[in-house]
Amino acid sequence: MPNIKPISDLRNYSEVLRDVSVGAPVFLTKNGRGKYAIVAIQDYEKSQATLALMDELAKGKKTGEEKGWLSSSDVRAHFMERRNEE
Repeated sequence: MPNIKPISDLRNYSEVLRDVSVGAPVFLTKNGRGKYAIVAIQDYEKSQATLALMDELAKGKKTGEEKGWLSSSDVRAHFMERRNEE
């Protein structure tokens, strides 16, 4: 069940922060409407990494559609060459 609190509870912010944990953000409301979310840093970092990965995948898809797709053997050969260079 989501942990929802009015923003006025931030007067006792240490109590609000105690309720934040990985996978369990605290949602703050202002005038009865959702306004903010306080998340654990691990959740924030995970969401940022997910967004970066999704951005890179979208770039790869766009490149594949514009320039053509590589076969799996071409990809394998590319990485074998790179491994041999090291």
